[in-house]
Amino acid sequence: MPNVKVGLVQMSCVGDKTENLTRAIQGIKDAAQEGAQIICLQELFASLYFCDVEDYDNFKLAESIPGPTTEILSDIAAELNVVVIASLFEKRTSGLYHNTTAVIDADGSYLGKYRKMHIPDDPAFYEKFYFTPGDLGYKVFQTKYAKIGVLICWDQWYPEASRITALMGAEILFYPTAIGWATSQDEETNEDQYNAWQIIQRSHAVANGLPVVSVNRVGYEQDGAMKFWGGSFVANGQGKILYKASHESEETKVVAVDLGQADSFRIHWPFLRDRRIDSYLPITKRFIDED
Repeated sequence: MPNVKVGLVQMSCVGDKTENLTRAIQGIKDAAQEGAQIICLQELFASLYFCDVEDYDNFKLAESIPGPTTEILSDIAAELNVVVIASLFEKRTSGLYHNTTAVIDADGSYLGKYRKMHIPDDPAFYEKFYFTPGDLGYKVFQTKYAKIGVLICWDQWYPEASRITALMGAEILFYPTAIGWATSQDEETNEDQYNAWQIIQRSHAVANGLPVVSVNRVGYEQDGAMKFWGGSFVANGQGKILYKASHESEETKVVAVDLGQADSFRIHWPFLRDRRIDSYLPITKRFIDED
């Protein structure tokens, strides 16, 4: 299998959707100019991260998928011959909304969407107010350049999600993300949290023997109370960091990943061979106790 060049667009966002889309398109063009074939945008790239508050007006940010933004991105994808992974706020119907990522192939065709399965509800991340949990299951998409799996942000913390997506044949796992630090928090805790976030995703790469690409937003939001920590990265199938972005600034980066390494990694560390699938039924329980 050949190398595939993945593009990461790490952006800061503003209150105007049109400006955010314009900046994302410029990032896509810059990545394509550097040879990117599959380009991933961050979670909910078209807006500020609005889930810091429970505000009914924020539902106005949602749109259909496919819809106006995917149509624009389809034209860009076809023009540049690139795959685009675009995370958007989806309005499915009146009163039913999802955190959804659309995948557009290099000819501009809409391949489908993945709806975020794991929905957090934490201080400044009140996503359950806005998003219905995904009901499409885990998804892979056969693009021009590779079969890719897409998961979204909070899905990162669940090895079950990455395992199932890998078992469906994904050759690369992509995680569009929006995660950050409260600016009142101490630096040691910040470092511990970032390291945990990176380590869990690198562990998915190792456990499944395939590359992981994680794309986060960057910059201050929520009137300066939240610093989205950037730090987007690419890891190979042994968890080796191939690229790590700044915590401070916007970056567009293109990284080559070798899909041919998967067979070697999985032969030498045969985790898939040695899975005891007959013993995993208890994982479907919320907690294993006498009740």
